[in-house]
Amino acid sequence: MNAVAPRPGTLLLVPNTLDLGTWSGPDEAPDLRSVLPQAVIETAAGLGHWVCENAKSTRAMLKRIGALVPLSQPLQALDLKELPRPPKGARAATDDGAMLDALLAPALAGHDLGLVSEAGLPGVADPGAALVARAHRRGIPVRALSGPSSITLALAASGLNGQSFAFVGYVPQDSAALAQRLRELEQVSRKLAQTQVLIETPYRNAALWQALLAGLSPATQLSVSCGLTLEGGFSRTDTVARWRTAPPIDWPAQRPAVFLLLA
Repeated sequence: MNAVAPRPGTLLLVPNTLDLGTWSGPDEAPDLRSVLPQAVIETAAGLGHWVCENAKSTRAMLKRIGALVPLSQPLQALDLKELPRPPKGARAATDDGAMLDALLAPALAGHDLGLVSEAGLPGVADPGAALVARAHRRGIPVRALSGPSSITLALAASGLNGQSFAFVGYVPQDSAALAQRLRELEQVSRKLAQTQVLIETPYRNAALWQALLAGLSPATQLSVSCGLTLEGGFSRTDTVARWRTAPPIDWPAQRPAVFLLLA
């Protein structure tokens, strides 16, 4: 008699905080409850299987969770597997079905499985989207939990068009290619009345900001949100012309930023 396949567990998309790298030790970490719902904290504490971007940072997150709600098992006993990360600008980490199935093995065996990004919501500007797509193909239920997303928080705070927007991710670092890309995004924004949303590695925030000020038209609306949900975080919107005469931004070290433009 053939064995009946177990009912699959659920792939839970667990949000993370937006403060990665902004504190040096557990005692300095902000209270998780300021950005994550209690139900999310309790759900995460009960999971024994995880897929993550980085095991070290995930253990740090789980240690913070364990200080509030007891973990289902000791931290070092948890099953943590890392998701391959694509180069910046790539669409997904992989399309290797066998590799993704290996990561989904706990869910296929009937266990709930957590997916966590280094910051924000898994699958949004995040290589976890490939795993989520594979879960759907394999009939694994997927449930996204509530939590912070720097992209949507920045858009909401910008006052720009939230009815039509596009997240375009990272832009080229080469100065000529960057200038060309910004001109293209501005043209699309003007044609469609669509907000364009960009991100950059924190240490390059100042360079991208200067390129935006130099390359965009004076009347274009330009918004920046930096350090969202963190103490001292800010969101500001103005025309490029007025930004050019405003005091320069003192970019905090290691704090991520989101840039938005509307021509």
